[in-house]
Amino acid sequence: MTNNNFENEVNQAKYESLKIREADVLDIKVSAFDEIAVKPFNIPTMTATNDPESTNAAASSQYMVSSEGFIVMPVLGKIYCLGMTKKQLEQDIEERLKPYLTDPRVDIKLTNFSISVLGAVGSPGQKTTNNEKLNLFQAVALAGDMSDSANKTNVKLIRYSQEKQSDTVVTLDFTDASIVKSPYYYLQQNDILYVEPDKKAQIAANVADPNRTLFLQLLAVGMSVLALIIRFTN
Repeated sequence: MTNNNFENEVNQAKYESLKIREADVLDIKVSAFDEIAVKPFNIPTMTATNDPESTNAAASSQYMVSSEGFIVMPVLGKIYCLGMTKKQLEQDIEERLKPYLTDPRVDIKLTNFSISVLGAVGSPGQKTTNNEKLNLFQAVALAGDMSDSANKTNVKLIRYSQEKQSDTVVTLDFTDASIVKSPYYYLQQNDILYVEPDKKAQIAANVADPNRTLFLQLLAVGMSVLALIIRFTN
């Protein structure tokens, strides 16, 4: 990979905020200056400050997005959020809180952001992280990096679209510096990366170790089963 501006391109790569999806678990923290007034909007109540003299109350609760796209908050009731960004939902809830609270503030975090990295990597499987702005290289690093036999020019990204009710499969070349400009550079919830083994390296390894062929066949079957399990449990 030869590109003197590669690091700059990485930093400038366009990031599109995650869209809220079904089964996402959202940690919602409501804060206001009135400690008593804010309590009904946080169940259970967990004070976010260790300062007993503080006049700024804050608490958080977790909500799972239903299959219909709603969360249900105390007092406010059902709120539709499917397809919203976190920022959009924060602003929406703040507007709903204004009749009850003075200068309300809402902070939302996705607590169950997970992707799967399969194939020729050090530690394949499902990976959960607190980093919602996860790029392709960070995802591979979570899986122990690509193995020596990985085909870095033919990595498959599988992304499920709730709108289309189908998977989109794209091929990514990790040796191409322009990958940082790809709309797929930043991962979305439940994305699957499959790092294909390099066939030439595979053949050479099989010649050196005949038992390796059977092992790789069994591994491929196992990875396929794992991918199906991950898809149907999310």
